[in-house]
Amino acid sequence: MAATQAHTKMAQRMSEAGSKFLNSLSQDQKGKACFEYLDGERIFWYYPPMNRHGLALRDMESNQRELAFKLMSTGLTDRSFDQARQIIALEDVLGPLEKERGVKSFKRDPELYYFTVFGTPGGDDPWAWRAEGHHVSLHFSVWKDEIISMTPFFFGANPAEVRKGPKNGLRILSHREDIAFDLMDSFDEGQKKKAIIYGTAPYDIITYNSSKVSLPAEEGLSIAKMSGTQREIIKSLISEYINQVPEELAQKKYSELDKYGLENIHFAWGGATDPSGEHYYRLHGGNFVVEFDNRQNGANHIHSVWRDVDNDFAEDVMRQHLLAYHVL
Repeated sequence: MAATQAHTKMAQRMSEAGSKFLNSLSQDQKGKACFEYLDGERIFWYYPPMNRHGLALRDMESNQRELAFKLMSTGLTDRSFDQARQIIALEDVLGPLEKERGVKSFKRDPELYYFTVFGTPGGDDPWAWRAEGHHVSLHFSVWKDEIISMTPFFFGANPAEVRKGPKNGLRILSHREDIAFDLMDSFDEGQKKKAIIYGTAPYDIITYNSSKVSLPAEEGLSIAKMSGTQREIIKSLISEYINQVPEELAQKKYSELDKYGLENIHFAWGGATDPSGEHYYRLHGGNFVVEFDNRQNGANHIHSVWRDVDNDFAEDVMRQHLLAYHVL
């Protein structure tokens, strides 16, 4: 009961934050920020810099920005919210770096992050919100007193490690990289042979920005084939992704993994086995998928994503509802 009540309160906080954000907007702003819940726009997502639908930070007043970030914070822990803000601020590091290198690219601007609301927060029907821009793509769906989806959940970083200037040494996503290398370093040769499925790292995450995950059957080394110490390491790696959301939501995902069988999750690797080389890894078991890729810009450009094969964008919840109530 306590867990259910906590989840209900969290959904209510999210709905209240969504309502306050929308109520702060003018009609013109709402025209950019608002879509119907079942609009196809809701399941389109992407993580490079690009022109997007939604209301950009640059088009908000200061109080509206505060309310937008308040909405974002309702789906994140303090740590992951801080990471999101750091990733956004990294645009001010990347822009000058690319100019120095003579790279011509999309404008690097921390105000080009867009907030979108699908449906009406707090009503009887499902609604959702999205916060998205370069290397941040967050998607949450809510129905009454339940948060029914929290994926895709994408964080990236370019540069993965800042190597000059005032932020020299900053590695926003360091833990999800370092833990994976700790795991690889712990494997014996037979385990490494099983875990490595690609000789070179893929250019990007395999699932890209697909609305529906499509992957081969689990590949690599299963947790069942790992030692006790290795199991603790990979549990830490899994936690690095699931614990991006508040405890009430994280516990729900852990319960799903326990039901599936944690030992059935596979760890797969691609590319170099030292941090200086291009590298990739994947965690995959049933509906749980994580991908991490650091290949671009001389292995200093991270893309990482957590997904739910059946329930990204609340697909499975809505399907079950339609089957139960709307199929004759």
